[in-house]
Amino acid sequence: MLSVYEQLKEKLVHQLTFIYADVPLNESVEVIAGRLLSTMRLHDDAELTAPKAHENLWDEQDVVLITYGDSVFESASLAPDESPLPPLKTLHTFLNRYCSHAINHVHILPFFPYSSDDGFSVIDYSTVNESLGSWDDIEAISEDFGLMVDLVINHCSARSAWFQQFIERKSPGKDFFFTASLTDDISQVVRPRTSPLLRETKTLEGVEHVWCTFSHDQVDFDFRNPEVLIAFMEIIRLYLDKGTRIFRFDAIAFLWKIAGTSSINLPQTHEIVRLMRALIEHAAPQALIITETNIPNRENLTYFGNANEAHAIYNFSLPPLLVNTLVTGNSQYLKSWLMGMPPAQNGTFYFNFVASHDGIGLRPAEGLLSETEINELANCMMKFGGRIGWRSADNGKQKPYELNIALIDALKGTLAGEDHWQIQRFICAHAIMFGLEGIPGLYIHSLLGTTNDEEKVLHTGHNRSINRHRWDYNMLEKELDDVHSMHHQVLTQITQLLHIRRAQKAFHPNATQFTLQLRNELFGYWRQSIDRKQSIFCISNITDQEQTMFLSDLNLIGTDDWTDLISQETISAEHSSISLAPYQSMWLTNQYQHA
Repeated sequence: MLSVYEQLKEKLVHQLTFIYADVPLNESVEVIAGRLLSTMRLHDDAELTAPKAHENLWDEQDVVLITYGDSVFESASLAPDESPLPPLKTLHTFLNRYCSHAINHVHILPFFPYSSDDGFSVIDYSTVNESLGSWDDIEAISEDFGLMVDLVINHCSARSAWFQQFIERKSPGKDFFFTASLTDDISQVVRPRTSPLLRETKTLEGVEHVWCTFSHDQVDFDFRNPEVLIAFMEIIRLYLDKGTRIFRFDAIAFLWKIAGTSSINLPQTHEIVRLMRALIEHAAPQALIITETNIPNRENLTYFGNANEAHAIYNFSLPPLLVNTLVTGNSQYLKSWLMGMPPAQNGTFYFNFVASHDGIGLRPAEGLLSETEINELANCMMKFGGRIGWRSADNGKQKPYELNIALIDALKGTLAGEDHWQIQRFICAHAIMFGLEGIPGLYIHSLLGTTNDEEKVLHTGHNRSINRHRWDYNMLEKELDDVHSMHHQVLTQITQLLHIRRAQKAFHPNATQFTLQLRNELFGYWRQSIDRKQSIFCISNITDQEQTMFLSDLNLIGTDDWTDLISQETISAEHSSISLAPYQSMWLTNQYQHA
């Protein structure tokens, strides 16, 4: 009988054979498999345990905060003779003071030396940007919170040592980057940018045309070279050693390129994710992979594989559909989408979010909203101070790709214009998201109710900067301690919702979910705990008018006592109907669990 090590190596050989089927190699796939195992410190004499299939390594208490390493910082030390703390230390202080009772994981966006794109153009994967702090600071945070780290795997900075070695034709780096000929057919390539795909680069051996999916400062790796794969497994091993629990595979859909194809979601890309999953879960059984694939919903779902690829996928269709629901006062499209979403198998989960460091992607809404409705949504966001990111469609036409706006400003009104329901509408969005099947990811600026940063957009010239504010920690503390401040109100209400959520077994990421058939002014779904002892009906009024709902619409069990977890009001069988104020949400349960 083969040992766990031998089974894993055999699996790797099979995967590598598929990945490199059309690629001439300098060494056998057996040798490459051995090098990968050695890189991850997986040895034949080690006591390896085969990972359990369909095992849930998470529960209802899991919540992820998304933040930059310097989203909060000290502009000056309180002590005149001391320097301000590194931002990562300030972030740790903030997390412990304001988040520890509501959040147990933190996604620190790329904290490495970089040249552009606020960290996603990495110069050096192995060091922490000294302006943020050190590995000691990262490890300290990982001791108090589960650490989620970006693996920026599709591309790196044109200022990286690897790319300089590519230019100088030295190894490593010489063969690390994907190049194309000007005669190659790149007409079908799908990408989220309007800039030219190929970057002309002078090297010591002549001019090369380097593939750049995103910008010319972000040069794409060539995974046809196994040395690139091995280099990234070395990076993964380092991140595990530094306390990483969750890997976010950034822009993974674009990893494998073939001229004459779309160069997105290719079979080799999926197989590489499965290979990395196999190595990671043998080296660190509790570690997880989340794939970041901002693409149409059907394509996004394929990254689950057969529960053998990503542990989680971003629920990218949720943000545009939820914002559209709340500004139109119509839940039709959100309801239809949710009804069509397959439940995540055990061993997988949806990563739910409404806002992030990027804008609100519109490609995941394609096929769910019409082109006219997407344009109406974009126009509404511009009225609220937002910007629009564009992409080139197949016919060369410019189409809106992304809404750049702070979420609280995106919800400051409806299609009819601004109104006084901003906070209520904003909290409603999160009450809907927090109860859904999956694990919620909460952007720090949603937790704090941060508004559009117009000044930063003017300073950087980048639309995405509008939702990447940096808070002076001393000023932030004053705002959060002021009960009249909008930031205090948002933080208090959001953390209260999370505190309640984390105590309910029916909110387990894999608990049963059914979409309720309510009229379009309401939106609701039903969750039932895995042990079937707790049910929660999550209902929201998504309009600016009071709405009445008949309890017969919910089929509540008359013998049970039902409590709204949010208001803590009891709903008895004597009630034939309930009224919901504008943007009010209710979590009605038959088994009250104190938070």
